[in-house]
Amino acid sequence: MALDGIRMPDGCYADGTWELKMHVTDLNKDVSLRVTGEIHIGGVMLKLVEKLDVKKDWSDHALWWEKKKTWLLKTHWTLDKYGIQADARLLFTPQHKLLRLQLPNMKHMKVKVNFSDRVFKAVSDICKTFRSIYSSPGLYSKTMTPTYDSRDGSPLSPTSAWFGDSPLSEGNPSILAVSQPISSPDILVKLYKPPSLLDKAKINQGWLDSSRSLMEQDVKENEVLLLRFKYHSFFDLNPKYDAIRVNQLYEQAKWAILLEEIECTEEEMMMFAALQYHINKLSIMSSDNHMNNSEKEVDEVDAALSDLEITLEGGKTSNALGDITSIPELADYVKVFKPKKLTLKGPKQYWCTFKDITISCYKSREEAHGIPAHQMNLRGCEVTPDVNISGQKFNIKLLIPVADGMNEIWLRCDTERQYAQWMAACRLASKGKTMADSSYNLEVQNILSFLKMQHMNPDPQIIEPITTDINPECLVSPRYLKKYKNKQISARILEAHQNVAQMSLIEAKMRFIQAWQSLPEFGITHFLAKFQGSKREELIGITYNRLIRIDASTRDAIKTWRFSNMKQWNVNWEIKMVTVEFADEPSLSFICAEVDCKVVHEFIGGYIFLSTRAKDQNESLDEEMFYKLTSGWV
Repeated sequence: MALDGIRMPDGCYADGTWELKMHVTDLNKDVSLRVTGEIHIGGVMLKLVEKLDVKKDWSDHALWWEKKKTWLLKTHWTLDKYGIQADARLLFTPQHKLLRLQLPNMKHMKVKVNFSDRVFKAVSDICKTFRSIYSSPGLYSKTMTPTYDSRDGSPLSPTSAWFGDSPLSEGNPSILAVSQPISSPDILVKLYKPPSLLDKAKINQGWLDSSRSLMEQDVKENEVLLLRFKYHSFFDLNPKYDAIRVNQLYEQAKWAILLEEIECTEEEMMMFAALQYHINKLSIMSSDNHMNNSEKEVDEVDAALSDLEITLEGGKTSNALGDITSIPELADYVKVFKPKKLTLKGPKQYWCTFKDITISCYKSREEAHGIPAHQMNLRGCEVTPDVNISGQKFNIKLLIPVADGMNEIWLRCDTERQYAQWMAACRLASKGKTMADSSYNLEVQNILSFLKMQHMNPDPQIIEPITTDINPECLVSPRYLKKYKNKQISARILEAHQNVAQMSLIEAKMRFIQAWQSLPEFGITHFLAKFQGSKREELIGITYNRLIRIDASTRDAIKTWRFSNMKQWNVNWEIKMVTVEFADEPSLSFICAEVDCKVVHEFIGGYIFLSTRAKDQNESLDEEMFYKLTSGWV
């Protein structure tokens, strides 16, 4: 024992022990322990607590290795097995720490979160804390460089989302406080500068890695994080049971519209404003009479279900087509044309038949049994609406895959019903489905409903008088506040309100979400990328079912690749290159620019993971499968 205090040149003591330096965050105190490499982590923490001699519950504490950014959670492992030597500095710190989450209504909520759990697990626990059944994990996003107007310097978060107006903190010890909104909605909208596609791509750098913990990604206690739905694939959304989740999605959709994160036409904007105005009115009435109307609200939900007969992205299946023995077809006169920039010819009327996933165009109805003048296979195509209700314009833009890119063809319909039928058929055909699919009739009805809500009521006698409770600054985006006077906007909102005035609260929110999903740019997450063979940076978009190469200036799709045709995808972590192989077309390779390729990899894997879920499965998430598809190996 005489050698105990003798220190060798390498810093170790003669008896083989060495000093392990630790910092206790709760006490802001540095402590050193004499240890050997054979002591296990549990033993280190026990010796530390004994040396501190402070009466306190240390059960939530764990050791964090700063240099390696690693939690030492395997308490049976020894210091040697972890590779910890005398030059290491460890933190003894609580695993649960406070975060400030920015909610979609611009409120901030303080929540205790486990900083040692993987982000996927941490967010799942938050979902349970908020008593929310989730379709896809709403994942953290770091606050990126704020977007702001040069007139004011006030920073605004680029996007936010998640929880609605429910008093979710009642009786829940995990939620510590709810702050007031950082600013009134009208000021936020006035100051906000709409993001370009390039801005969106840069914002998406901020998504946190789901397979690593918050601490590993340098998230600090009390840091403000945005919480929102990351994947736009809403599994089994049922308004009868998912009122909270419907409200969360409504809030995310509302701010996406108001802050012009997604493009919509003027008629669509007024429709969204009318729905929002209606929802605000019903919300106030509901909060004033909540106790008295509880039974009525249940009836309203049932009525909404009967009326809508929908669930979004994986809901009820219709039996209307149960007796079909042959695939339905469409046949009608439709105007077909290419964009004017490519030809001087205007729209030409053809007798068109839509069979399976193919449109055949004939010069006349009588020639329909012969060889078509044109024929288009719509599998994998991009389908975009171009509609103006007041101008009676019902166009369908098709970008059809060809060997060297996309062939642009337009269809012009004469009536709303014809448009709804052909648009629904085109959308299904783009996914490789026919009109025999059970969702066809439902899709037609949803399109007709979407168009109906955009109608302006021509009878001024039944329009409500303009009242002071309409605040256009909270209902439309800045573009229209600059274009029209408030009185003009209010009049148009009230006119559009006649189409939704009879809806219940839950139905109006579902309709809002449906309309959001119907917008051409819905659900596309953009990233900057450099494609193989190209020297300049371009945009790649990822959706629930495909990858899209996008022209940043025109916002048009240059080429699309469907996940259904994918064989596999790989990542070269050293050069940040993602390679995707397909069954019957050349592979796709691109290098991620200004973003970790892990983020892109996780979006692809996450959507593949969500596509494997089925309604007959239980509601528990298969975490291991999610990590297998999204984690990758660095």
